[in-house]
This record gives sequence, structure tokens and C-alpha cells, in this order.
Amino acid sequence: MRSKKAIYNIISNLMLQFVVVIYGFIVPQIIISNFGSSVNGLISSITQFLAYITLLESGFGPVVKATLYQPIAKKDNKTIKNILKASEKFFRTIAGIFIVYIIALTIIYPILVRNEFSNVYTISLILIIAISTFAEYFFGMTYRLYLQAEQKTYIISIIQVFTYILSTITIVILAKLNVSIQIIKLVSSIIFVLRPLLQNYYVRKKYNMNLKDAEGNYKIKQKWDGLAQHVAAVIHSNTDITILTFFCSLTEVSVYSVYYLVVAGIRKIIEAFSSGIDASWGDMIAKNEYKNLNEKFDLYEVLYFIVCTIVFASAIVLIVPFVSVYTRDINDANYIRYTFGYLIVISEFIWAIRLPYSSIILAAGHFKETRIGAWIEAISNIVISIVLVFKFGIIGVTIGTIVAMIIRTIEFIYHTNKYILKRNIFESIKKVFLIVIETIIIFILFKITPQIENTSYVTWSINAIIVSIEACIVTVLLNIMMYQKDMKKIFNKVKGLLARKEI
Repeated sequence: MRSKKAIYNIISNLMLQFVVVIYGFIVPQIIISNFGSSVNGLISSITQFLAYITLLESGFGPVVKATLYQPIAKKDNKTIKNILKASEKFFRTIAGIFIVYIIALTIIYPILVRNEFSNVYTISLILIIAISTFAEYFFGMTYRLYLQAEQKTYIISIIQVFTYILSTITIVILAKLNVSIQIIKLVSSIIFVLRPLLQNYYVRKKYNMNLKDAEGNYKIKQKWDGLAQHVAAVIHSNTDITILTFFCSLTEVSVYSVYYLVVAGIRKIIEAFSSGIDASWGDMIAKNEYKNLNEKFDLYEVLYFIVCTIVFASAIVLIVPFVSVYTRDINDANYIRYTFGYLIVISEFIWAIRLPYSSIILAAGHFKETRIGAWIEAISNIVISIVLVFKFGIIGVTIGTIVAMIIRTIEFIYHTNKYILKRNIFESIKKVFLIVIETIIIFILFKITPQIENTSYVTWSINAIIVSIEACIVTVLLNIMMYQKDMKKIFNKVKGLLARKEI
């Protein structure tokens, strides 16, 4: 049952991420083409500022999810309801604080951020973009966490696919009708309000989850220990654009956001392979199945890094050619930045490498044990980025992120192997070293392989296919050489799954 849910989660999440990637490419291009790079930069900046409200969440969400694993495994419905009630109370408080934050942001943002837009224009966008975030905290966050802990992430994915498709179609139609950006964003926000409402409805109906008689004062352990983890995650996702907003221009923010939408799309694809897996780890840990956990993680580690290397190594050489085609008709900013393109992909590549280890840590509930590293990551990211932005601009903030990511990734690998899996850390180091070697070989092959001139999406796609094939061959062959037994087990499992489908 555990494996079945994991497969459902991965497939549905891959479908979701495909839709998200399409949405992420279509919408910014529509905004840039119809309203200009500055408007796109303004929207990206506002979105990032709104994201800082999640700091008030204090990392509560992952802690709640980790707390739910054991009562779900024991089918302790009373404890489950008590946890969810306490969670709902907390998130609705956050929703209330969010309203105050929005009011403050409408006053402060137009003063602090220099741009060519009127205060009314800027404030209206802040209020409109904030709608869906408020709804998420007020209506749906608790039930989203419950579905994740139940290993039913696929329900969340299906709902999100529906809203993203609906939003994309609506935005395209409205843009063709030449309506204002405010109307476009308002309709989109209203559509995304459907997500928490549908999640809420599903859980209440499916599980008869009536929380009226549950205890709202249930004490959730490590609530504040999750703060550091959460702060580090928020800073990683939002620091760069925030610093660029203050120290550079909205045009530079737009450049960053275009490149980031590419790596964010890749990130979503990679996340799909880990979505719901942390719940499986949590279930094994709750049942003390550590031998099984180690065996499953060994195979997952090899398979995940193969996918990760193929995707990111290809992205390093393909990102700038893609952006050049994506922005070919846009002349109000220079979007062709080779060094920046390489660095932003490397940044997300490092994040991806640490993902299997962070999922184990979160599943085990080791928030307190790893909080110092989280604070170090957050502080170093901010300090280095601010220092370097004055001299190197957009490249400087990316370097700051990379340095912070490396520090944190080392800690994750060390802690997971030593304190949870209790195995030799050299096993993971060897795998990471292999990733570096594979990426270098793929990059060299790209440089020496003749390429078709990059003039359209068609020619880019042909080059992308060639690079991806080279990446697959290099990565799979080297992994067969290094991890013959593990690769054989992986092939046998895939073969078994395909045989089941044929039956």
C-alpha cells in the first residue's frame, strides 16, 4: 500500500509540475509582452515580499506533518483530530496577522521601492496578489498537511492541476481582450482560492473530519525548533529578488525572475520524484523499520541522483539558449546572461542534491538537532548576497545563495548518515562526487558536439534532445560502473512494475 501511494504521488506530481512549468512559461511572457519587463519585475517583487509572511508560520507545517505520522500509523483518530484542531487554530491566527502585514506593506512598499508606477497601481496589485495566500492559510493549510501525512499528495496535485489549467486559459483569454493587469491577477487569484476550499471539502467528506469536539490546545512538540528550518527555506527562495529590488532595478528583477522560472520549473520536476516520499520515510521511522529504511533509501539515492544529474547537467548548457528564444522579441532589458545562467542552475542543483537528506531529517522530526545549521545558512546567504550585490549585481546575490547552499547541504548529508541512517558518510560523498564528474563530462561533450543554430523553439528542442541523450548515456553508464548491484535492483523493480501494468 505504501509503494502504491508513493507511485500515485510521483505520477500525479509529475503531471502537476508539467502543468506548473507550462504556466510558469506562458504567464510571465504574456505579462512582459503586454505590460513590459518592469511590470513583470514589480509582480515578482511583490510576490516575494508576500512570501515573507510564511516566516510567521515558524516552520509549524513540517512539524505538524511529522507529528501526524505516528497517530496515523496507530489509527489514533482522537490524537489526529486534536493535532489538526491545534493546527487550524494556529494557521487562522497567521491569516489574521497576514491582513495586518498586507496593510503595512501597502504603506511601506511604495515608499521603499523605487519604481515608475503610481501608488494606487502598486497597492492594488499587492492587495490582489495577497488574496490566494490568505485563503490558503485560513481555509486549507491544515488539511493539506493531513493529506501529505496520509501519503495522499496526489489529491492535492489533482486539485492544483485543475486550478493551474483554468488560470492559464483565463489569463490567455483576458490578455487577448486587452484587460488591465489588475483584472488578470484578480481573476487568477480567485481561481487559486478554489485550491484550499476543495482540499477542505475532500478531507471533511472522505474522513468525516469534524474538529468541533477536538482539543484546540494540543501541545505540538518542536514547534519553535522548526522555525530555523523554515526561515532558511524562505530566505533561499526569496532573498535574491528582495535584495535586487532594493539595490538594483525592477528590470534586473525581471531578468532574475525569467531565469528563475526556468530553474523553478526544473525544481518542480525534481520535487515530483520526492513528493510523498518523506511520508513513506516518516511511516517507516514511526514503525522503527530502520533496516527497511536504509535499503529503500540506498536505492532511492542512486535513482534520484541519476534523474537529478541528467536534468540539471542538461539545464546548465541549455538555459541561456532557451532564455534567448523566450525573450527574442523583448528589447527593454538584456536577458542574455551566460555566467548568471550557469550560476543559478548550479544553485538549484546544490539544493536538489540535499533534498533526499532533508526529507529524511524532516520525516524523523530532527528540527532541534539541525536548527543551528539553518540559521547559519540564512545569515550567510543574506550577508554574502548584500556584500557582493554592490560589485557584481545579479551574479553577486547568486554567489551568496550558492555558498549558503553548500554549507547547509554538507550539514544535511552529515546529519542524515550519522544520526538517522547510521551508516558511513563516505557512501553519500562518493555519490555526490560522481555527480560532479558526470556534470563536467556532459558539459565538455556539449562544447565539442556540433549544435544547430539556436533560432527557435524547434532548433532549441533538437539541441535539448541531443544534450539529454548524451546526459542519459554518461550518467547511466557511470552509475552502472559504480553501483552495479543497486542499478540491477532498480532495473528489476522497474521491470516488475511494468509487468504488473501489462497484467
